[in-house]
Parts: sequence; structure tokens; C-alpha cells
Amino acid sequence: MTGTRTRRQVADEALVRTLFAEHGKAMLAYATRLLGDRAAAEDVVQEALVRAWRNPQRVTDGSRSVRAWLLTVVRNLVVDRARARAARPTEVAESPTTVAVSRDHSTAVVDSIVVREALDGLSPEYREVLEQVYLRGHTVPETAAHLGIPAGTVKSRSHRALRALRESFGSPQPVGAA
Repeated sequence: MTGTRTRRQVADEALVRTLFAEHGKAMLAYATRLLGDRAAAEDVVQEALVRAWRNPQRVTDGSRSVRAWLLTVVRNLVVDRARARAARPTEVAESPTTVAVSRDHSTAVVDSIVVREALDGLSPEYREVLEQVYLRGHTVPETAAHLGIPAGTVKSRSHRALRALRESFGSPQPVGAA
């Protein structure tokens, strides 16, 4: 009987429809109150009705209240969900204070090594000027005072050092550079 439904199947379907019509609102309200989530509560009610469909003798035996049995099934399903969630590690949502890693830091490490090697290739006079101005953030007058050289010398050494670094990296000269 593959194409037709048996009397039992029709009766079971009718039973589930009747249960939902009579007890569905109470089941949904109870599940929503327990879970605090309407969509999850609807899933629980659906699962409770599936259990009633699989065990029609529990609903029709008359030994206890049908609504009490259905609400007990709902409560047990909610407890099962809570236990399943507790068994898994807590998922941590990304928050504005915990920013995802935007890129691999190894690139920055390699870049710093390359820059350090390029600086080591400069003469000590050029390297000192660049270290004072760019790494320590000193102004031209502060660098001149620290190194004991005129401000014009700081500017010219800085210019020549940067040009030498560009050449070591293979970068083209800016337009108008001599």
C-alpha cells in the first residue's frame, strides 16, 4: 500500500491535528516562557507533537491528562536543549573590544628586518640622522643639537639617506629628484 494511506495513518494524523488545535496555544506559551525565544519554542512544540504522533497510545490511554503529558514532554525537551548547550563549550561572540586579526603579522616582521638591513647598509652619518628624525621623532633642530651638526646638514643627510634607501629597495626616484 505505497500510494494509499492506512486507517491508522489517517487516525494518527487526525489525533495530532486535534492535539494541536486543543493544546497547541498552551504548549507554545509554556515553551516560550521557558525558553524566552518564540522560534525555539515553536521547534519544541513541533517535536512534542511528533512524539505524540509516534506514541499515540500514551495520549489515548486515558490514564492521565493529555495536556499534562504534552506539557511534560515540552518541559523535558527544553531541559534536553539546555543540557545539550551546556555540554558544548560556550561560543564567544566577536565584540568591538576583541577585533579579529586583520592580517598575518609575519609580513610586518619581514618588513622590519628588510628595513633594518637597509639602514645597516647606510653610512653611520646618514643612519644617525634617520634614526633621530624618523625613529625617535625628533625635529630637525633637535636632531642638529643632539648630533652637534648644523640644521642644513641634517636636512641634506636626511634627503641623501632616503634616496639611498629608495635605491636599495629598487624604487624609482620621485619626479624632480636629482
